[in-house]
Amino acid sequence: MTAHSSPMKSIITVPLPDQSYPVMVAEPGLAHLGPWLATGEQVAVQPGQKILLVSNPTIFKHYGPLVVDSLQQSGYAVRHLLLPAGERYKTLRSIQKIYAAALEFRLERQSAMVSLGGGVVGDMTGFAAATWLRGIPFVQVPTSLLAMVDAAIGGKTGVNHPLGKNLIGAFHQPRLVLIDPAVLQTLPPREFRAGMAEVIKYGVIWDADLFARLEAAPRLDQYRILSPDLLHTILTRSCQAKADVVSQDEKEAGLRAILNYGHTVGHAVESLMHYKGVNHGEAVAIGMVAAGHIAVAAGFWTAEENARQLALLEKTGLPTQLPQGLDFDAILTALQADKKVQDGKVRFVMPKGIGAACVTSDISRDTVLAALKKTS
Repeated sequence: MTAHSSPMKSIITVPLPDQSYPVMVAEPGLAHLGPWLATGEQVAVQPGQKILLVSNPTIFKHYGPLVVDSLQQSGYAVRHLLLPAGERYKTLRSIQKIYAAALEFRLERQSAMVSLGGGVVGDMTGFAAATWLRGIPFVQVPTSLLAMVDAAIGGKTGVNHPLGKNLIGAFHQPRLVLIDPAVLQTLPPREFRAGMAEVIKYGVIWDADLFARLEAAPRLDQYRILSPDLLHTILTRSCQAKADVVSQDEKEAGLRAILNYGHTVGHAVESLMHYKGVNHGEAVAIGMVAAGHIAVAAGFWTAEENARQLALLEKTGLPTQLPQGLDFDAILTALQADKKVQDGKVRFVMPKGIGAACVTSDISRDTVLAALKKTS
């Protein structure tokens, strides 16, 4: 994995057998999207092609004109489609709207879709690109911290089914991921904290040095109080961790499952809450607390390491307890719908100390139940 840096730009390569691609962390970045797509070692989208830009109304108001202008200046024909923000809109109905816009704009196999927004917009645009004409080029321009460090990298795309999260999807790698840290200034503080849950996840499962950097920071709960240097470290090291894992296991045959740390219980919470009242990052934080308790009980890590994780989540201002009124049996039932279930057994990602993790299906129902009680 290579990461070369300048004061304004770092490039992390995601090396894959079929198509490697760059993750660019650059400020300012949005104004350069068009030239970066049209040039470079690998031209992401051929100049002169049509591009359908998919965003949501809030993000587009802030950044849409800048991105459209950059693309048009580089010779692309651009149209945009705005979809409502929010996990509850991450459905096949929204995908149909993208298909309708693609048909109206007459997108061809060499055309492209560009996602400008958070993880929901990115997941939907990627899935539409994966399935339109059996797959067209796709570019991620994430605008939330959660999308920057997690959802935009790795080629997982998809939508939710009423009975479960991300059950309908495809692997479709982007041609380029462009991360402009400056867009985080318009991200609501709660959404920033949600993204930090995924950052802490990388520290726990992969990067002990990142975890230590986070522990050393006086506060982590707001964008405006992070130094530019710490923010750059958070973005580049998180992206590097994701790139490292994805390059070793693109289609989640084994290692990549560790990226779901905290997501097993987290997804169950989101689903039972009908994606209201708790956002994805908050649910992952709660799931990490539950997984941490399971890991202590099952002997994967120590009570002290578990306490360090809990302290870091609390310092970030993330919830560390299950929402009031959630039934433990309902959570245990929801876990059975998780994508990682194999042979009817729920597979849990367990931390093996700070900076390493594994996957196991050897966790008893009683151990999970006891952990849920500790998390309530």
